[in-house]
Amino acid sequence: MTLLRKNRTNVVPIIWSIAAVFALAACTDKQSGEMSASGSGEAEVLSPGRTLVVFQTYRDGNGEIYASLADGYAMVNLTNHDSLDYHPVGSNDGTKVAFVSGRDGDHEIYIMNRDGSDQRRLTSNPAMDIDPSFSADDRHIAFDSDRSGNVEIYTMGVDGSEVANISNNPATDSHPFWSPGGDRIAFYSNRDRSESDSMDIYIMNANGSNVIRLTDDEADDRYPSWSPDESMLVFTSDRGGETDLYTVNVDGTGVTRILASAGDDLAPAWSPQESLITYVKRLDGDMDVYIVRPDGTGELNISNGPTSDSNPRWLPAVQQ
Repeated sequence: MTLLRKNRTNVVPIIWSIAAVFALAACTDKQSGEMSASGSGEAEVLSPGRTLVVFQTYRDGNGEIYASLADGYAMVNLTNHDSLDYHPVGSNDGTKVAFVSGRDGDHEIYIMNRDGSDQRRLTSNPAMDIDPSFSADDRHIAFDSDRSGNVEIYTMGVDGSEVANISNNPATDSHPFWSPGGDRIAFYSNRDRSESDSMDIYIMNANGSNVIRLTDDEADDRYPSWSPDESMLVFTSDRGGETDLYTVNVDGTGVTRILASAGDDLAPAWSPQESLITYVKRLDGDMDVYIVRPDGTGELNISNGPTSDSNPRWLPAVQQ
């Protein structure tokens, strides 16, 4: 298992200066209730009491899934495979990571334990199956696939059984993100303007019914993620020129740009504890994983990779 560590002397002053909001990033020790800034890097990352960020990276020469402390101090290669592994997402109970891999000659959904062990394939279809998202109870996974001829949103059991197309639309429906309560799924689509490559943000019931369009703009709106209280979603849009992070209320009102820094900001994911959003910043041809407060302050690069780091998602601490 590959372990990378950074010099934490450069990280801690940033994190601790905003400790009230970045308590998650500094990773509270559940046993002592105190902030931990020392100890074995691998043990810290693999501790079940840590909330982590999982992401894909090419720093090993091929796509791998890494798990990182939320301040970026230490990170571990979970997949360690010579194929392409990408699109990771943590289960809500913190015990599993779903991801996409091309290791069997196709792009399929896989699942593994939190520490990278017991990597198993869930889907088996010649189409491309990507973008997994766990249901609130972790018993189902939503994903998108082009197995019907266009990109649709599907659900299946966490064991790969009972695959069902829930979007059933000739347009592109992609990037499902299950709500914390488990009854709704957010996604992006061009179903109301199929002649355009630009997308809008939608939500629907978990069975595909009651589809509601939240954004209606000529810009390209993508990658929705729910706030923990389900009152709003964070997403990306190029409506201001560059691609930035925005929020929208669950009724479609109150579209607000929360981050407008240099570069394109992509693929956001709200932390379960509400205090942070992780996302990808593309700047000068490079991509790194960042975290930021929901109000757009405290932006911090946590991956600092020599190659592309992207598609971050949260892996919560294991629930005791």
